[in-house]
Amino acid sequence: MGKLAAKHSQQDLPQLDALQRELKRERYKRRFRRLLRSTINALIVVAAVAALVATLVLPVLQIAGTSMSPTLNDGDIVLLVKTSKLETGDLCAFYYSNKILIKRVIATPGDYIWIEPDGTVFLNGDPLDEPYVSEKALGECDVEFPYQVPENNFFVMGDQRETSIDSRSSVIGCIPKDQLVGKIFCKFWPLGEFDFIG
Repeated sequence: MGKLAAKHSQQDLPQLDALQRELKRERYKRRFRRLLRSTINALIVVAAVAALVATLVLPVLQIAGTSMSPTLNDGDIVLLVKTSKLETGDLCAFYYSNKILIKRVIATPGDYIWIEPDGTVFLNGDPLDEPYVSEKALGECDVEFPYQVPENNFFVMGDQRETSIDSRSSVIGCIPKDQLVGKIFCKFWPLGEFDFIG
């Protein structure tokens, strides 16, 4: 009887080892699934936070067109800061006809502006220093000068004065504060041309 019990226990050892290995494998699978689930949850939270920050605080835009060259060129990618506090010279983004346009702030609420036929801009009686403009031009303009910028509005122009359609035209006009998306903070693409703007 004792020999038979010993024989059975020796035969049961391989089965016991196999059972322990299977249990170990199942525990490992459970731990792996838990780890995978928590990693996926963390990635979802990080992606959601990044999307919220990009939408609400620091929007990212790609430049389309040439109205802001040579400062910004077609295909450049810029980072904005959400704000409506703008000064002369700032680059801003605003909503216009279901699109987002980027122009330079030339005059703020209450300022007087005058543009000569040769494209020289006067702000409150003084000529504006505009090193960002490669060629001055009056461009498409149907505004009567001197022009006072209305309250809560901004007078904006593109750096490519000959071709830019901007506040000089009644098609766009001055930009109300509530249409502003924000101020351009930096250009980060192409990488070789990374630049803080403003």
